[in-house]
Amino acid sequence: MLTRSMRAKSQAGQNGVVLLIALIVLVAMTLAGIALVRSVDTTNVIAGNMAFQQSATQSGDTGVEAAITWLAASNNNTTLNNDSPANAYTAAGIDPAHPHEPAAGQSWDAYWTQSLASGAKALAPDASGNTVSYVIHRLCASAGSPTGGANCSASPLASTSTGGAEESGDSGISAPPLVYYRITSRIVGPRNTVSYVQAVIAM
Repeated sequence: MLTRSMRAKSQAGQNGVVLLIALIVLVAMTLAGIALVRSVDTTNVIAGNMAFQQSATQSGDTGVEAAITWLAASNNNTTLNNDSPANAYTAAGIDPAHPHEPAAGQSWDAYWTQSLASGAKALAPDASGNTVSYVIHRLCASAGSPTGGANCSASPLASTSTGGAEESGDSGISAPPLVYYRITSRIVGPRNTVSYVQAVIAM
C-alpha cells in the first residue's frame, strides 16, 4: 500500500516528465515556425526578382522600337551604308574579324561590357526604373551599298511561281531584296536585374 509521501513523489516525477515533453514540443514548434517564416520570405524574394526580370524584359521592346524608328527614317538614303556611332549602328555586322556575338564560354554580360557598351545608345530610365541600351548591326560583311559588294544577308530578290496549267502565261512576282538588321537591347533594372532582348528585322 502506497503511503501519502510515496504518491506525492510519483506525482512529482510525472509532472517533471510532462514538463520536459512540453518543452521539447515547444522547441520543435518554434523551429518549425522559424523555418516557415524563412520559407515565406525566400518565396517572396524569388517572386519579386522574377517580377523585376519580367519587367526588364518587357522594357527591352522600347530599345527595339527606338532602333526600328531610326532605321525606318534612314532607309531611303545612304545613311545605312556606313557606320553611325551616334545611333549605335554598325554597317558591317557580320565582319569575320568582329562577329558581334559572345565567344564560346563567354557570357552575354561580359561580351556586352567588353565589346558593345562603348558604342551603345542609352535611353532615359522608364517609370519602372529600367534603363535600356541598344546597338544595331546590319548583317553585312562590310560597309557600303548592299547591292555593291557589301555581301549582306538578304531576302531573295524575286519570288516566282513554278508554273502550271492554271498559271500558264502568268509572269513572276519580283520584289527588291530586303537587308536584315539585328537589334540587341540590354536592360538594367532594380535589384541589379539585367536582361537581353534581340530582334532581327528586314528592310
